[in-house]
Amino acid sequence: MAAAPDTTPLDPSAALWSAAPGERGDRPLLVLLHGYGADERDLFALAPLLPPEFVVAAPRAPLAPPWPSPGHSWYPIDGLDGRDPALVTAAARGVLEWVDAAASGSPVGLLGFSQGAAVALQALRLAPERIGFVVNLSGYVAPGDLPGDDDLAQRRPPVFWGRGTADDVIPEALVLHTTQWLPGRVELSGRVYPGLTHSISQPELDDVNVFLRKRLEDGTAAAG
Repeated sequence: MAAAPDTTPLDPSAALWSAAPGERGDRPLLVLLHGYGADERDLFALAPLLPPEFVVAAPRAPLAPPWPSPGHSWYPIDGLDGRDPALVTAAARGVLEWVDAAASGSPVGLLGFSQGAAVALQALRLAPERIGFVVNLSGYVAPGDLPGDDDLAQRRPPVFWGRGTADDVIPEALVLHTTQWLPGRVELSGRVYPGLTHSISQPELDDVNVFLRKRLEDGTAAAG
């Protein structure tokens, strides 16, 4: 049996925050996990467009993709179909360690794009008591079982899943797996956007804001 991959720690100094430490108070925390080849600045550009009740944090993924790819990655991708679930799990453990160091108290929310969304969902599976909700944009659920899956199915936390009909980056098999896996374990909402490629559109962002507002109302984004 192969050994589990090592968890690569995130650099605490390589994260962007929407509020200084003294200004965060008891506001709920929303953590943004960027995609492959990007960095913390990518999704952080969305912060002013999200509900201002949240403190938004955007950490940088700890790995560097092979040259000539720019930016950073949460886990290696070996070819179009090379997404090892064990590596996704190791990346999610790193995110959870960062979350535990950055915030304590009530559950936090995760919003991820593509690879970052896969890591966000894996973190939810590993620690369903720690992650209050997930926004999955153009991501997927990694195949395989995890110890927290039964607890997740009992809790059924809110998950928003948005993707485009013209998105050809995530393999169809992983999209199908996600379609089959999520409904029985989370309170799923979301939308498929006609013509949208592997990106985020204004209609999708509008739907994300509706979802986040509901989390503020139902207490799953309660402050610590």
